[in-house]
Amino acid sequence: MTDQLSPSERYAASRSRSRSPQLDEFRSLLRFDLDPFQLDACASLEAGRSVLVAAPTGAGKTAVAEFAIHLAMSTPDQKVFYTAPMKALSNQKYNELAERYGSEDVGLLTGDTNVNSHARIVVMTTEVLRNMLYADSDLLPGLAFVVMDEVHYLADRFRGAVWEEVIIHLPQQVKLVSLSATVSNAEEFGDWLQAVRGDTDVIVSEERPVPLEQHVLVRSKLVDLFEGAGRDSAVKVNPELVQLARTGGRPSGGRVAADRGRRHGARFSGHGFRLDRSELVSLLDGRRLLPAIFFVFSRKGCDQAVQQVLRAGIRLTEQWEREEIRQLVEERTRTLLDEDLAVLGYWEWLEGLQRGVAAHHAGLLPAFKEVVEELFQRKLVKVVFATETLALGINMPARTVVLEKLEKYNGEARVPITPGEYTQLTGRAGRRGIDVEGHSVIQWVDGLDPQAVAALASRRSYPLNSSFRPTYNMAVNLIEQFGRERTREILESSFAQFQADRAVVDLARTVRKREESLKGYAEAMTCHLGDFAEYAAIRRQVTDLEKQNSKMQGQSAAAKTRVQRQLGELRQQLRRHPCHGCAEREQHARWAERWWRLKRETDQLNSQIRSRTGAVARVFDRVSEVLIAIDYLRVGEDGQVTLTQHGRRLRRIYGERDLLVAESLRHGLWNGLDAPSLAAMACALVFEPRREEVDLPEHLLPKGRFRQALDATQRLWAELDDLEREHRLAGSDPLAIGLAPAMHAWARGQSLERVLDQAELAAGDFVRWCKQTIDLLDQLSIVADGEVGRTARQALDAVRRGIVAYSSVG
Repeated sequence: MTDQLSPSERYAASRSRSRSPQLDEFRSLLRFDLDPFQLDACASLEAGRSVLVAAPTGAGKTAVAEFAIHLAMSTPDQKVFYTAPMKALSNQKYNELAERYGSEDVGLLTGDTNVNSHARIVVMTTEVLRNMLYADSDLLPGLAFVVMDEVHYLADRFRGAVWEEVIIHLPQQVKLVSLSATVSNAEEFGDWLQAVRGDTDVIVSEERPVPLEQHVLVRSKLVDLFEGAGRDSAVKVNPELVQLARTGGRPSGGRVAADRGRRHGARFSGHGFRLDRSELVSLLDGRRLLPAIFFVFSRKGCDQAVQQVLRAGIRLTEQWEREEIRQLVEERTRTLLDEDLAVLGYWEWLEGLQRGVAAHHAGLLPAFKEVVEELFQRKLVKVVFATETLALGINMPARTVVLEKLEKYNGEARVPITPGEYTQLTGRAGRRGIDVEGHSVIQWVDGLDPQAVAALASRRSYPLNSSFRPTYNMAVNLIEQFGRERTREILESSFAQFQADRAVVDLARTVRKREESLKGYAEAMTCHLGDFAEYAAIRRQVTDLEKQNSKMQGQSAAAKTRVQRQLGELRQQLRRHPCHGCAEREQHARWAERWWRLKRETDQLNSQIRSRTGAVARVFDRVSEVLIAIDYLRVGEDGQVTLTQHGRRLRRIYGERDLLVAESLRHGLWNGLDAPSLAAMACALVFEPRREEVDLPEHLLPKGRFRQALDATQRLWAELDDLEREHRLAGSDPLAIGLAPAMHAWARGQSLERVLDQAELAAGDFVRWCKQTIDLLDQLSIVADGEVGRTARQALDAVRRGIVAYSSVG
């Protein structure tokens, strides 16, 4: 290939090699060459700069992370931390890296797993790294690179602040490799990274590695969304689709066409003529468009879809594939107890897998989800019905993605999916190195607007907005390290304040323009007889009182009389005012009305500017005042703020209820609890029900000391909530005790079947909340004194059993 290059191109290639020898060595180890955006990012890393890489799902961003690992491993002692937003992602990345570099050089740290933590490459959740930074962990020396995978999680309103904490507090010499989906404000995010981390290059790629063909399934026909084939994003909607929208999805030809549709298997439903799932699977199979992921925005819907397809007799696997599937399933689930298999729906699940069909959602046991992911990657499972959680980083590309609906339930209402969500979901379509193109299929429903779908499909990016807010734990950790004033400065460097400041610049520009307009309006309403602004204000008062007077039905006679008296006085003032006799009065009044409206809008903008300037530091001040009020912080005679012993304990408590946990320990509310009761209490502190909880009857709660401790903890929560609101903080939700009885039963050794029945939760959900409970119990075992600390360790061991103890890692 070099022979085909011109002399100048060969010279440029030679210069490039001399500048990036490590990159050349890395490329020689790969089975494929790197794309331009990957080369640019890797060259920046070798030049000693941090990078932000924003590219579509499946574009190969992780190759940049692997180059950072290559750079570190080419030295005698440098280390790399690879952070991911979810434990499932951490587990997957750990397995990949351990296979490549050997398990002796790769470690894993999540809330409930500690494997080889002193290794040179350590995979961890972002929260673990944040905690390490605050604790000044002995694992930090030698750290050269931190990879922040899925860094756009920074926008997550529940956990996003953790990403900003890590970015701000990492030692300056550590280079950051930030990997993000395509976001519309990557340059803004990059500017902030440059401000807080130093030299940072922003590399943005809009190109999908595999082109995407986008279709709408109308009856049994796949109609291209855009005019012309092979378009990843196109300008014109397919006219055929527009015509079908006009006829409600019915092709021209009326009844004859409808009858023909029935003969070809399309069924009439509330959405018009529409293939059922088994028929669509058969259609995709016949078109060689499998493997496919069907996104169904409901866990129950995913399970029902699998049952529906199996009932229809669908079988997508050969005999040898079924044998391989069974062998892998038995190997991966051998540690599960026989008595639990039926409770978990194991046999039905296995039957689906052997026929090439599976569900994937958060309600599944983690072990089952991992098996589905591995079988899909090995092309043994051909169809997966999944919720949108599958689109978040898990490596499961397909040839085709099917969207059954373009709306989902967000916990409060059914809402349309956003362009960003559409991009994330369809990003799974097209397997690099396997497929020439990927395919997305949107199922037709009555009222579908092709133009709206095209707009959704054309806008690939979404803005990354900070969700950062100071917490009690953050406050005490930063004050201990930097003092109160320096902490305020540090928090002012957050992305949240950076965005607020930029917004203030734009708002201020708008205010200046409006103030110029106000001057013009004021000149236009100037009256030679007197102060027209004063006259206009009286007119406005009259108008407002007249409106009030017209709505006073049912009011007392005294109230009506008072308003009418005020009106009479104001009308007299109007008539006596010099401007009342002006010949151009009404013309002046029109300008005065415009001035008034614009003045009101300008005042609102100025209010926004005041609220955004220093917003993060103001919240920190309120958090600090709460901590001073209850003796976690103390102000000395010199004005310096220091931590009390209670504040020092709070430094080691992480989570949404950090202060409530610290206060409960301080007041001894949990003394005397046995291990199952402490597990139930920890569960009540971390559990977040998917829907609003109904009050749990008292007789269902664990008996004895637990009820007293729960009452005391709930009273303490109410007191803290009042204190927070007094200091203009948002407060927190009451304790959610719905899962506490089931957690108590599980810690007492009850069977999985009885506990799941009592919890009314899917196995995967129960395991997830058990792990959250374990995480808090682990913290209590470290920070709590004496008896409570020992009981927390016993409770942790009691909860970590059976399906909760199962892990594919380690």
